[in-house]
Amino acid sequence: MVKADYWEVEDGQVVEKTGKSLAHWDGVLDAFGAAGKKSNDSVAHLQRDHGVPRYWARTLTTRYLKAKGA
Repeated sequence: MVKADYWEVEDGQVVEKTGKSLAHWDGVLDAFGAAGKKSNDSVAHLQRDHGVPRYWARTLTTRYLKAKGA
């Protein structure tokens, strides 16, 4: 079972797994307009266009949307 707070990650973890910082991915999701789109579309965008592994694409998207209150 996945922890309910799996999206609470530290910058170092994200850099290690994706090569980029949380701030970078927040900017990517902002530019994509993720706050106004379905989360699956944002996850697919990170995977397809940025090569982010599925788990991390989902984690980054969930974290982003929770921070935006979406």
